[in-house]
Order: sequence, then C-alpha cells, then structure tokens
Amino acid sequence: MRFGVTLPQIKRSWAEARAAAVEFDRLGYDSVWVCDHVYGVPAPNLPILEAWSELAAVAAVTERVELGTLVTPPFFRNPAVLAKQIATVDQISGGRAIAGLGAGWNAPEFEAYGCAFPSLGERMRALDETCEILRRMWTEERATFEGKHFSVRGAYCEPKPVRRPPILVGGGGERVLMGIAARHADLWNNLAVFQGQLAKKVEALRRRCDELRRDFAEIEVSQQCVVVIAPDAAAAKEALARAEKIYGGHMGAAIAEHGIWGEPARVIERIEAHRALGCTKLVIEFFGRDTREPARLFAEKVLPAFRS
Repeated sequence: MRFGVTLPQIKRSWAEARAAAVEFDRLGYDSVWVCDHVYGVPAPNLPILEAWSELAAVAAVTERVELGTLVTPPFFRNPAVLAKQIATVDQISGGRAIAGLGAGWNAPEFEAYGCAFPSLGERMRALDETCEILRRMWTEERATFEGKHFSVRGAYCEPKPVRRPPILVGGGGERVLMGIAARHADLWNNLAVFQGQLAKKVEALRRRCDELRRDFAEIEVSQQCVVVIAPDAAAAKEALARAEKIYGGHMGAAIAEHGIWGEPARVIERIEAHRALGCTKLVIEFFGRDTREPARLFAEKVLPAFRS
C-alpha cells in the first residue's frame, strides 16, 4: 500500500507548500500531489499556485517523494510542451515525476484563459491523443503524431526524463475513460466522489482491460480521498462533522459511510477495506488547517501497519 498527500495550493503561500512538502518527504509518504487548475475551486478569485510550476519547485526541495498532478487536462497546454515540462520536472527531481491526466471539467477557467473546451467526447479524444504524444516524446528520438486535436512533427524532447514518467489517468467513466486508462495508464485514480463505488469501478476497469487485452495487474489502482484522523473516537467524530460541512458533495461525498476517518485503529481498518477491493494507493487530502498535524499522526500510528 502506498500513500500520497496533497500539497497546500489554494489560498496558501509557497512558504506553506514548501514546508508541507519537506515534512511529508521526511515523514515517509510516497508521493505529493497538486490539482491542475488556473482558477481556485470553488471560486475563481481564490488564489491558486500553478500546478507544474509548484511541482518544479517542490522537486528541488525534496529528496524521495514522487510528484504528480491530479489531474492535468488537455487544452491547458500543448501536449508536446507539457511533455517537455514534465521531463524537466523529472530531471530536477531525479526521476520522480508522475503525469496525472484527466478530461477537465471546470469550463469557466478554460473559457476565461482562451483555452478550448469542447464536448466531453472531444475532450476524451484529446486526452487519448495527449497520452500518446507524451509517451512518444519521452521514448522516441523524434516524435511524430497526427491527431484530430494535436500534432507533433519530428519533435525532440531533450533531455529525456530520467525515467519514463508513469501516466495516471483519473476519472470514473466506465467506457471511454477506462478505455483510455486500459490503453495508456500505469495508474488509474478513482475520484473521491466515486469512493463508495470503488468495487464497481475497479470491476469496470478490469472488463475494459480484458476487452483491450491489457493485463489488469499492470495498472495500479489509486483512490482520491479525504482522511479525517484524530487521536480518539470522540475527537474524530467532531472533526468528521466539520469536514462534511466544508467539503460538501465532492471531496466530502459520503465520508461517514465510505470514507477513511476515525482514530488510528479505525483508519487502518478502513484502509484495509479499500485494499481488499484492489486499491493499492491513496491520494490523501488530510482534513485540517495545517495538514502537517494530521499527517504526523497518520505517519506515527497508521503508516507502520503497512510498512512490513
């Protein structure tokens, strides 16, 4: 079981993000993550650090953790330029970049920045093309690809990444999205809003892999989630009530029923329940103003149960 943690990014300073990244690295987490939006969520005027710029800086101040986005959509960046950006982050970090990709959903930020935001079907096609271009840019001396939305013609990407960055595809669509994951992904991430449907989503991905003759075991299953942890059950219940009000129906969807919350022993039980469904990676947003505090409790009391 591997554990990633989201970094401070919305309404947070670089100093806060840096301090958290260094601490998560020290505590033994496996990866750190940022969202890829140019508008703060849920309000467009909320300050937010740009994703790959933040990760480049984090790469320079950390030593162990992998670095990824949850998730980068098509149309924010030309995919060949994105390949170059990620290769550079991988060089800075010594081979720790993860390319987290998805279809995008927040139309106003695309429209305000002058980026295309076509139909979901076309965004899926663009996502498929992006995956193909990234892989070619990182593995071929000169990449050529002609797609509907994106093309590259004899493009160099030098220096190459230290390692070929793993591609994560995030989303819950059981046909088209999971077909893209089956063709291209090293990791598939289940959105927090679908956490209660994890078993169903894993089975859907397995079916798509069978249909496309991809070995399902080659794809790591990841779950985006809020984790509410406190030293004892009473404090955990109080924190859960606050978390449900703050997160609402997206990240906070059915935390009490399907999520990971409680005192350390209960948190371990809930993680084991996810592992039993085939999930071997969590991308955690710890609940708390300073997320280093719950992260320390989790690292002390929960991580050892999964580090045998």
